[in-house]
Amino acid sequence: MPTREPARARRPAYPAGQGRPRTLRQAPARIQPRRRPGDVLAGLGALLLLVALVGGVPYALLRFAGPPISPELLNLDLLTSSVGPSTIMAVLVVFVWLAWLQLAVCVVVEVYAGVRRVGMPARVPLSGGTQALANKLVSAVLLLFTAGAVVVPIASMATPPAPPPMTAVAFTAPVAEQEEETRQSKKVYVVQPPHGRHHESLWEIAEKCLGDGRRYPEIFKLNQHKEQPDGARLRMADLIRPGWVLDMPDDARNTHVVPAHQARAQTLEEHPAKAGGERAIVRDRVDQSVTQKQDVAKPEVRDALQEDGVRMQPAADGLELVDFLAGASLAAAGLLAVLGRRRREQLWHRLFGHRVVRPRGDAAEVEVALRLGADAPGARILDIGLRLLGAELAAAGRTPPTVYGAHLSPRTLDLWIHPPDGDPPAPWTVKDGGQVWRLAAHEGRLLEDQPGGAPYPGLVSIGTDESGRVLVDLEAAQGLINIRGPQTTAALAALAVELATNRWSDRMRITLVGFGEELTAIAPDRIRAVGSLAAALPELEATAAPRQEVLTGRITGRPRDAHYLLSAVAPTHDEARRLALLARNDTAGYVVTGDVPHATWTWEITEDGLAKIPELGFEVTAQLLPRRHYRALIELFRTADRMDGEAIPEAQPLADLHPPAVEIRLLGPLEVVGPEPMEQGRMALATELLVYLATHPGGVHPVVLGGVLWPRGVQAMVRDATIARVTDWLGPRHLRIDQAGRLTLGPDVRTDWVLFRELVRRSQGDPTARAVLLEKALGLVRGPLLSGRPEGRYAWLAGDELEYDVAAEVADAAHRLCELRLADGAPEAAIAAVRAALLLATDDESLWRDLLRATHATGDLGRLRAVVEGLTRRSTSHPHGGGMAPETEALIDELLPSWRLHVVRESTA
Repeated sequence: MPTREPARARRPAYPAGQGRPRTLRQAPARIQPRRRPGDVLAGLGALLLLVALVGGVPYALLRFAGPPISPELLNLDLLTSSVGPSTIMAVLVVFVWLAWLQLAVCVVVEVYAGVRRVGMPARVPLSGGTQALANKLVSAVLLLFTAGAVVVPIASMATPPAPPPMTAVAFTAPVAEQEEETRQSKKVYVVQPPHGRHHESLWEIAEKCLGDGRRYPEIFKLNQHKEQPDGARLRMADLIRPGWVLDMPDDARNTHVVPAHQARAQTLEEHPAKAGGERAIVRDRVDQSVTQKQDVAKPEVRDALQEDGVRMQPAADGLELVDFLAGASLAAAGLLAVLGRRRREQLWHRLFGHRVVRPRGDAAEVEVALRLGADAPGARILDIGLRLLGAELAAAGRTPPTVYGAHLSPRTLDLWIHPPDGDPPAPWTVKDGGQVWRLAAHEGRLLEDQPGGAPYPGLVSIGTDESGRVLVDLEAAQGLINIRGPQTTAALAALAVELATNRWSDRMRITLVGFGEELTAIAPDRIRAVGSLAAALPELEATAAPRQEVLTGRITGRPRDAHYLLSAVAPTHDEARRLALLARNDTAGYVVTGDVPHATWTWEITEDGLAKIPELGFEVTAQLLPRRHYRALIELFRTADRMDGEAIPEAQPLADLHPPAVEIRLLGPLEVVGPEPMEQGRMALATELLVYLATHPGGVHPVVLGGVLWPRGVQAMVRDATIARVTDWLGPRHLRIDQAGRLTLGPDVRTDWVLFRELVRRSQGDPTARAVLLEKALGLVRGPLLSGRPEGRYAWLAGDELEYDVAAEVADAAHRLCELRLADGAPEAAIAAVRAALLLATDDESLWRDLLRATHATGDLGRLRAVVEGLTRRSTSHPHGGGMAPETEALIDELLPSWRLHVVRESTA
């Protein structure tokens, strides 16, 4: 069993930023430094009532009714004798004493919480109404005696400095419109339940939502004396309760936006307080995305978005695609690798004048999310580190230990092993007395690819904690894993996708029962879907193998297929018995839903998205693949399986070929030529903004642009300030806004891609200058599209036509020029044309075939053999795999029949 602290649910961090811009800045709300007469009278009245209840009631009872238990109730004859009026009166006295004792305990608890400022008072059992009364009385009394403590820090705060002047952006809404919007909606925060011993305070809420804990008096002033859903009112800044709905200043973030006059009870029903606040916080991120209510509600914004083709429907699962898929970092890396292989195959079948089919709608959004979240370096460290571990253990004649869990963070890869072993092979180190083997990330990045087998193919992510990703080895359970909860199918789908696409496994079979038939579109060689456990059990029983034999075979070059069963169908009694017997004697993983007796691990998926395995002490934010996300992912891969292609749209004519005032170079290293460079920290974002505007000449609304540049959400003020800064940099002549509110670039701003298309278009209408114009166009290509762009940015390219069109049109231009030069008897010029295009469209094998033909035309067999050898090495070491296209192999057979013999010699050398 693990000794490390259990992983806890992850709380997403949010970028610092300001709230929605306000045209009229209001001074921070302040509490009046003097107590009002009403507060004094209420406090005195509450004090007298408390004294009467706490001290007067027991005095009166002792004087007129006697002690709590009278001698009559202690007489044992009471059980057999008749009950008289005196006995009934004695029992009633006991009940009154008990009620008073309950009230006294509630008062003590409330006074302790108020005086010590611990936040939420402890709950006294069976004292709902009584404790509520005590809370109101104690709050009023404490306010009487401690109001000065609340006022003094506020009064001593210096007046906040005036904000720096900000350049007004042309598309800022008019003052009247903003005021009207303010009247229609407001921002609120729901106080969350305690997490462990931690209780939320107004200071913490101000720090999270306003960026400064010292602004808590503003929240206090907005909510003072307002009735909350439980009937209580905020009277002291130190006394707030979970479930209270607090009005927030206009510039607050991480909040909910609700109608201005909506009842607090209804707000709480729509946005319930949950432990950890995970879902509410994730939803806040969605509220800050391109469909922010305060922006989309405006008629002119909504109309512009609809004209631009932006879909306005909310996410079916309440969360955007990016929130789930971008967090599945290892699965995203595996999916992108598989998708890359499919795209290579699409390029093999691409026809001249066509591009490969690109994803649209949710499928495009899925790929954007995958590009945002993919952790390719982490997947590589996991893969190479495990293979190196297996190879070193095999060389020492040792059997790999049981790894029941792993934790991957930016700094380390930890394996939790059993039994403890203090002697891991280098560069692995030992922690926690041999229970943890650790590989530092900086060591893992230096490792070379390992040829050894994959010892732990069953490692799969179950979710994330505060510092990284938690994985479990399905084989380590050595028994059934019972998965339960309302989101089991979503969890099973996420497991299947990662298992089927991970790079730290070799030979694998996954049997899905009762779900996932469409997942065969992602990995048909690994996934099989059946409708019942009865259909899966015979094969599982026929291929079972003992654990030590399988583990040893994996690291010594005699691997067996890893087999995993994921069932969304509950087993019958007989099926559960057969599965349990099989799981104890087989090296495989069995994850089964339903009521499964004698399961080794119980894996619970809670309603609020937590994954818990009590036997291992794990509690993490679950990795899920809900239904909408699942369908979108399947559609993405179905799109990648289409080989028919799409016709490339015609280019718009360009009247002027003179150099522009500002040139944005896309066909190679990313550059903006013309204006003076911005400061380094802001240049990358400004450049991406210009690239998007330049490749969408019809204009882009600021709300859409915000969603493109900040796909995880951004405050409107940050977005508007960025646009204003770029406008100041370029000048209003080059970055303008039209009457519909869209941003456009002026006619003196141009990309090299637009010039390339114009030169190609003109070459088609001028046969005499065709070759010269095509050479000029290919001379603009300097390298891969947008090379040098910052990692993690430009994910929007996944759903855009730019990279599909650029690769296809550059390859077609080179192919046309190659044919012209070969027809003219100039093979060297043909080779130069093709090599220029290969700088950008490296994966288009039609270009490699053109290079083979052009090189063969030179008559130099040694040179041709060098091209073939280079192409062969590239195809075998390609990061997406897949070899080379059959058509390319057939051409090599025709031009250089002996090439396979040379390949065999190199592989055996």
